[in-house]
Amino acid sequence: MASSLRVEIVSAENEIWSGEASMVSASAQMGEVGIAPGHAPFITRIKPGEVRVKPLDNSEELDIYVSGGILEVQPHIVTIMADTALRVEELDEASAQKAKDEAEAALAGGTPGEIDFKAVQAQLAEASAQLQLIKKLRR
Repeated sequence: MASSLRVEIVSAENEIWSGEASMVSASAQMGEVGIAPGHAPFITRIKPGEVRVKPLDNSEELDIYVSGGILEVQPHIVTIMADTALRVEELDEASAQKAKDEAEAALAGGTPGEIDFKAVQAQLAEASAQLQLIKKLRR
């Protein structure tokens, strides 16, 4: 059994991270998943939130924000195809708070037909996930 995973994290814009890792975790549609070498293959949707990668060289764990996407797991390869992916240092707390506030205001004051509730709810989920990750990493 191999002791590492090949990990590829990409978005529509670019490749975010590629390398060897000993562990990957992400927020899948049905809950948090942890993937180690030799994991059973599966494909799932991922929710907005954090992807954590423990590089094989035991360097600092990587924290990457994804806005959603697809996670594919093969026994020794993990591929994350994200709608949007950002390294945590690229997250902007003020922008995320503004997006969250705007989405909450739209949901509170909007009437059917005037706003796209699904799009606003997605905006709210993404902004909330960004803020949660920023707060977690501050600790």
